[in-house]
Amino acid sequence: MNKKSILITGAASGIGRATALFFAEKGWYVGLADINAADLAVLDSSIGPGNCCSMTMDVTDPESVASAFAVFAEKTGGAMDVLLNNAGILEFGRFGKVPLEKSLKVVDVNFKGCLNCIHYALKYLKKTPGARIINMSSASSIYGVPDLAVYSATKHALSGLTEALDIELEQYGIAVCDIQPPFVNTPLLKTSERVYSLEKMGVKVEPPDVAKMVWKAANGKRLHWRMADTKMLNALCWLLPFAKRFVVKTLTMRPEKVIPN
Repeated sequence: MNKKSILITGAASGIGRATALFFAEKGWYVGLADINAADLAVLDSSIGPGNCCSMTMDVTDPESVASAFAVFAEKTGGAMDVLLNNAGILEFGRFGKVPLEKSLKVVDVNFKGCLNCIHYALKYLKKTPGARIINMSSASSIYGVPDLAVYSATKHALSGLTEALDIELEQYGIAVCDIQPPFVNTPLLKTSERVYSLEKMGVKVEPPDVAKMVWKAANGKRLHWRMADTKMLNALCWLLPFAKRFVVKTLTMRPEKVIPN
């Protein structure tokens, strides 16, 4: 295959969908992987035959990941220029009020799912000159966010993994980086909960904005890719490390009385 190729997890909606469309327009061959078969079929039809392949895949299931990646590699002659680990979920709410099984599911999808995908992608990435792994992290990886404690933890872990693997995989010519956007207007943010951080900071970023950042990451050399709001938060935390907790608390916690134990 003469085209460059990208495999996107969580491709059926939100950032994944926008990125798939963007890369297809740039002439790349796009692998569409998602657990949502119906929306995946719609996207596949939009991009068109010869430009993509779609695989119903569960990132938490190693066998499902291995099978889907094999299908993609068969289409590309074993090449994979970019793996975009985009699949993710979140649960809004205070830690003690979110059911444990839901918190564990966030860990399974957001972090263990990335481990599964990187593990099974490596043999294809190693065969592809200039290959790279792009992990969809979050502004919450800079400092843990209340009401998103477990989600934030998975993104901290993912950014740490990114940094380590960028060093480890350099010998194979594979670059690793992450994207750290603030709140993005995707279905993930639909909630009946009143989330103060959403009210305070608002949702200013759209999926196509992040897709453009992924394009830059696929063609650039930066380790952490941050959008405007995230850059400001990171700079503030760097300049005033002692004020990190205060800044994050001010942006994310509604003023309220301390409840005694």
